[in-house]
Amino acid sequence: MIKLCLADNHPVVHYGMKSYFSENPQISFAGVVNNLDSLLETLGKKSVDVAVIDLELEGLTSISSVKSLVKDFPETKVIIFTNLAEQIYAPNALKAGVSAYVHKSAKMEELENAIKKVNEGEVVFSEAVKKNLALLNKGKKSERLYRKLSSREIEVLRYLSEGKKNKEIAKLLDLNEKTISTYKLRLLTKLHVTNLVDLVNKAKTLDIV
Repeated sequence: MIKLCLADNHPVVHYGMKSYFSENPQISFAGVVNNLDSLLETLGKKSVDVAVIDLELEGLTSISSVKSLVKDFPETKVIIFTNLAEQIYAPNALKAGVSAYVHKSAKMEELENAIKKVNEGEVVFSEAVKKNLALLNKGKKSERLYRKLSSREIEVLRYLSEGKKNKEIAKLLDLNEKTISTYKLRLLTKLHVTNLVDLVNKAKTLDIV
């Protein structure tokens, strides 16, 4: 029996997952939570084989939090289940130690298959992501652009695109406000734009946010 913990902000996802797996003899729920603190509490108190986590989970402000979670709970395999673009976020998730990345547009059978595979020790990423990792300096111009961005730069860009100010982002990522300004300048340079509006538009064009 695979003991599963679902961490997602949305009640409809909770309901859908529990309904889908309700009669599955191989999978049971050790917990269903809607924020990072509750997830950490569940992992600390219960035996969890696989944690299915949305990157936009409340309290999960950066990929560094995922990396810490993987390190602190090595017996639990982590699957990222999110709407965020796989080609942008999956490579950094892989580096953080997650076992699979499944986009929410996928069929439930695909998620079920990923859960079973990671429980057996496999790492599950799409062929597109594997190709991206193998060909870091090749491909289309848009692909080369987003590959230049670090995981932290992508996080800062995501928050800028949501309309957050430097001070707010600094607080969320536990960084100095001056550091956020530095990241913003790097983003402008790397994406070849001169202002915040163009930066956000470029990010949307490249499917980064």
